[in-house]
Amino acid sequence: MRLVSRLRSILRLRSIQGRYTTAATALLLVVLVVVGVSCDLVIRYRIEDDVFKSAERVASQWSAAARTGGMPEMIPASGGVDLVQLVDAQGAVVRASRRARGRAPLSAIRPPSNDRFQRLHDNGLLLMAIRVSPAPEAPVIYAGSAEPRLLGRHYLELFLAVAALVLLGLAGWLTWWVVGRTLRPVAAIRARMAEITGSDVSLRVPVPAGEDEFALLARTANQSLERLQEVVEQQRQFASTTSHELRTPIAGLRMQLEEALLYPDEVDAVDSIRGALSATGRLEAIVNDLLLLARLRVAEPAARELIDLGKLVTEEAMQVSQSAGVAVYVHAASGVWVSGSQIRLIRVVGNLLSNARRHAAASVEVSVEAIDGRAVLAVVDDGAGVAPADRERVFERFTRLADGRRRDAGGSGLGLAISRDIAEAHRGSLRIEDSPRGARFVLRLPLLHVQGGVEGSASTDHYGPTPTDHADHTHPPPAGASDAEPPGINSPKTAKTSHLRLPETRGLVGAWSGWDGTDPRLSWNPTD
Repeated sequence: MRLVSRLRSILRLRSIQGRYTTAATALLLVVLVVVGVSCDLVIRYRIEDDVFKSAERVASQWSAAARTGGMPEMIPASGGVDLVQLVDAQGAVVRASRRARGRAPLSAIRPPSNDRFQRLHDNGLLLMAIRVSPAPEAPVIYAGSAEPRLLGRHYLELFLAVAALVLLGLAGWLTWWVVGRTLRPVAAIRARMAEITGSDVSLRVPVPAGEDEFALLARTANQSLERLQEVVEQQRQFASTTSHELRTPIAGLRMQLEEALLYPDEVDAVDSIRGALSATGRLEAIVNDLLLLARLRVAEPAARELIDLGKLVTEEAMQVSQSAGVAVYVHAASGVWVSGSQIRLIRVVGNLLSNARRHAAASVEVSVEAIDGRAVLAVVDDGAGVAPADRERVFERFTRLADGRRRDAGGSGLGLAISRDIAEAHRGSLRIEDSPRGARFVLRLPLLHVQGGVEGSASTDHYGPTPTDHADHTHPPPAGASDAEPPGINSPKTAKTSHLRLPETRGLVGAWSGWDGTDPRLSWNPTD
């Protein structure tokens, strides 16, 4: 059955091997026909030309003898020219060679007086006819021989046809074999790909030797399979972890509701509803974070904007400080511009500030500066810090250390994972670095250099006029400003800052700087 199917595929020219073989054979057939016909004509012409030249030489010799009257009764044969006759004007044979004696005139064609030499192909004979003289009654000398058997019986054409068919068959078989051998890696790749299923993507396609297109295809396929396997494993792990994390609040919610129904007299309904709302809030937070993670992984990149990272961090720190139980100090250098999604970067800054506030003992220090072509945001708390062994684990989904669970049992464990995904989507990085005290989270993003309307290599977007720093800072410091530097923060020499402490909180120290406000979209009043 497989052989029949293969033959049908070949006959219908569905396979590349069959199509290439048919095309090559057809092209070669055309070439062989042209070559064969040309060879036949050339060989036939050369053979006939040799015969005619020999016959002309013999006929010229006896034509001269006939004019002088020196013709013998029996004309001797010369070389391969064994048919010689002298025929008078009435068509009678006057003299002849031994093989031409007793035969009718070799040809009835008499050359005209103005064209005494003629080559004749008559009745299977190759003859040279020469009129002895232009006189009307002049005899004619015929000299020649029978047509060679190679030409007369078409042996030449038969030989050329057989040779062409043999070459055609060999070429077709060779093409079939070469194309089949060339496509053998593709068949192996196809067979292995057919074995790969959604539940098992660990198989890899065989990679042929060399650096040709098939080897590159196999390597690319294996790389894609490796990425697919990583995604599948991540999805399995994510599904397992998600089901576990969702099971806990759902079980707690169910237990509270069942307890309220089974023991209505012993359970306070208000406490049950409050606990159910708390569990529902945690479920909602987990689901929202999961949806955001899914959008970050599969959605199109968000629209890019020109963002003053220092301003963004200061504004977010002001909002966090209003509900914080710790002092938040901000030192933001001016002119630190990045390109990206402002909404998502706000989410990152908010997550980092909330995480630092949750683990801090008394204060959180935030700095924004430009270092080596990167915009660097550092958030440092004075808490217990993160052990080096856990610095990468905290960025995994649903990972919460014991201290974090103790301080805030309702978190989803997805904030830092979301923050790292957003940072990487902005071609940046987020990691925990060494710090003398507490934990130091450092966000690095490509710095956007804007000068004269032309941006640096960090981005290819164009945003128009460039905000510039004023050396004299014409804006007055906001009310309540303090000249004291926050502890642990060293101001860069290039930034001139004033520090704001909000009396209604335990402390926000904000850095500010002014610019000429040439772009109304980017104007910012530090007193807002």
